[in-house]
Amino acid sequence: MDSKADIAKGRVKEAAGAVTDDDKLRNEGKADQAVGKAKGAVEKAGDKVKDLADSTVDCVKKTFG
Repeated sequence: MDSKADIAKGRVKEAAGAVTDDDKLRNEGKADQAVGKAKGAVEKAGDKVKDLADSTVDCVKKTFG
């Protein structure tokens, strides 16, 4: 499941827990949202590393032909 889906699932669970006064479900929702946010941060970091690596490769190719 991707980060946005985890966040959405968490929001639904948290809202359902609030409506039904189910603290366990509410907390599961908060946990799912936290997992989604963490996944998103890791994805962004990975993208930045990939971009940096691509830039480095391009620079090396320009320099050394």
